[in-house]
Amino acid sequence: MNTGSPWTYEAVQMLKALAQEGMPASVISLKLKRPIADVRAKLGDLGIIPAAEER
Repeated sequence: MNTGSPWTYEAVQMLKALAQEGMPASVISLKLKRPIADVRAKLGDLGIIPAAEER
């Protein structure tokens, strides 16, 4: 996993695109191979609210 790894420009663009498509943080985490906490933190830094997790 990329825990603690710096975010590349490409990874941030993919993160934004996936969030805009309405994907929850857990799915984005799997697609980007990053811990969910890192994904949520970066989304928060960017001011993006991820989609709700499905049950």
